[in-house]
Amino acid sequence: MQMDFLSQRALVGGSTQGIGRAVAEELARRGATVTLLARNEASLREAAAALPTPAGQHHDFIVADFSQPEILRQAVHNYLSAHPAGFDVLVNNTGGPAGGPILDAPVEAFRAAFEQHLVCNHLLAQAVTPGMRSRGRGRIINIISTSVKQPLPGLGVSNTIRAAVANWAKTLANELAADGITVNNVLPGATITQRHTSLIEKKTEQTGQTTEQVEAAMLKLIPAHRFGQASEVAAAVAFLASEAAAYITGINIPVDGGRTGNL
Repeated sequence: MQMDFLSQRALVGGSTQGIGRAVAEELARRGATVTLLARNEASLREAAAALPTPAGQHHDFIVADFSQPEILRQAVHNYLSAHPAGFDVLVNNTGGPAGGPILDAPVEAFRAAFEQHLVCNHLLAQAVTPGMRSRGRGRIINIISTSVKQPLPGLGVSNTIRAAVANWAKTLANELAADGITVNNVLPGATITQRHTSLIEKKTEQTGQTTEQVEAAMLKLIPAHRFGQASEVAAAVAFLASEAAAYITGINIPVDGGRTGNL
């Protein structure tokens, strides 16, 4: 199965750590030229310099904060003005909202999460789709959460916003399919990242349990009896970005070791 990305350009959000960085590394390893997108310039420089270059690629980055959609839009616009070839692959990814019961969440938390996730995804899609349409091919892949299929306890704001992103993506997929552009969602389950660690730490504080006890309770809910690796999520993204997935669009793919309790 052909899954190389020679001569292709990919824009990957939240790509200095965790799943975003794993995705950037996987696409670069397969030959893509990757543009990283995050808010910390020092971390971006370090991550871009560390990406694989098997085809002699020259990776770069865009500095922008997803909490400031207009600044993000302008930064990407400026980049595309200087790089009119645009992108063949867009991977929308950013850190999740803070956890907590939904009734405890201030209204502003919903507004901020809506902008950080849905609005920023939308602005990035608007920026890259003209180039994709002109080439008759494109891939938009959104890293969301299994909560779009089954809400997760203690993640009220995240459950709400992730579902909105999933429905946005399905609508976009239907509108772009005839242009040769696919739009799909990858839904990570419990994956070893900084966010995963922070959620476990918060639960230990709330319950008084040890880290080992919290992890053991989580693992009981996962048929695979282990947590996922960021590289495993990245592999699913690479498949969806490849030619092998050209007839797959508008779907949600859980990468969760079987934890999600529905089809």
